[in-house]
Amino acid sequence: MTAVAQNPAMERELNPWLAAETRFDDAADRLSLDEGIRKVLRSPSREITVYIPVLLDDGRIEVFTGYRVQHSIARGPAKGGIRYAPDVTIEEVRALASWMTWKCAVANIPYGGGKGGVICNPTILSMGELERLTRRYTAEIIEFIGPEKDIPAPDMNTNEQVMAWMMDTYSMHMRQTTTGVVTGKPLDLGGSRGRPEATGRGCMIVTLEALKRFGIKPEDATVVIQGFGNVGGMAARLMARRGFNIVSIIEYDGAVYDANGLDIEALMTHRKETGSIVDFAGGEMIDRDEALAQKCDVLIPAAKENVITSLTAPKLKCRILTEGANGPTTAPADDILQDKGIFVIPDILANAGGVTVSYFEWVQDRQGFFWNEDLVNQRLEEIMVNGFRDVTAYGDKHKTNNRAAAYMLALDRVAFAIKLRGLYA
Repeated sequence: MTAVAQNPAMERELNPWLAAETRFDDAADRLSLDEGIRKVLRSPSREITVYIPVLLDDGRIEVFTGYRVQHSIARGPAKGGIRYAPDVTIEEVRALASWMTWKCAVANIPYGGGKGGVICNPTILSMGELERLTRRYTAEIIEFIGPEKDIPAPDMNTNEQVMAWMMDTYSMHMRQTTTGVVTGKPLDLGGSRGRPEATGRGCMIVTLEALKRFGIKPEDATVVIQGFGNVGGMAARLMARRGFNIVSIIEYDGAVYDANGLDIEALMTHRKETGSIVDFAGGEMIDRDEALAQKCDVLIPAAKENVITSLTAPKLKCRILTEGANGPTTAPADDILQDKGIFVIPDILANAGGVTVSYFEWVQDRQGFFWNEDLVNQRLEEIMVNGFRDVTAYGDKHKTNNRAAAYMLALDRVAFAIKLRGLYA
């Protein structure tokens, strides 16, 4: 699905930090942002590289490389996930941290942006090895994290168990249980109801708002979702329950299609039983690229970055593009989507549901008082709808597309906070 970098131009297009810089520069230019403030916003506040020795089950010692980037703390403590993957790079983590800054600003929640990652292949590590890796990584960055400093969360290949290990490691060092140091925890350790569904629910909420602009009812909308994990799977489940017609699901190993709408619950059961969506009896297997390019009302890329590039964007036939993943669209593809008249709900708005409910979790931990799921979902909807309306109103005012409007709004809010605070000298 992701275009292969075969030349320097494509390599630059697929570089997430360069994409973040391109969009930052465009928004800063449109705002005529002060050069000094531009320099501050452009640079991460802190980048941490750690080397993590881990005793493996066979008695060998392996040293893993880990990162934590805090892009901004102007509006509050840094906030962002931690991913475990063999292809983690400091450039990727840096870009994701900056996107978290803009995402939190668009959602108007009191956080800055952070992100972390460890270069490893979690699929070949035992639970014991993963625990030792997590605890040592936490210990290495412990002076830089905390409820008032930087609050990690799950991301690719990490989950609530990893967050429980992080919380416990931090608490042991602090000599007191500190549940607010991470979010995405198990409910029994201070997690929030509604957190697993939050990012997918947020995608549905902003898509509903977009459909209103087109005068389309959910039951009349056809939807293609790329990715069937936590974000894509939850979005599919919630949207199907709301009446959307989910015609195709695309995964790394295939795509399944039914013009009359897939039975999402049956597909989830099939995937749970077989480990794949392939050979699902309730749909037709089609080529993944063909599935991405089929005509539909809503396309939701909800897996990895760089799915929609200058090579794939011309083939899209959707009316609304809801970016459930971080960075699924490259910067050069933006102009193509605009020329095609595709209504883009950018990632820093569309997938802000996760960090919003993480914020709720942090608030609940600090209060020591927990909300029921209806209240969580109600408050999530309020923030997502307000974010959508803020971005589209900003775009209408400045006569620009949603991507540029979201970045302009985010930069405006963070720059205003920096100006109010002044520079410590």
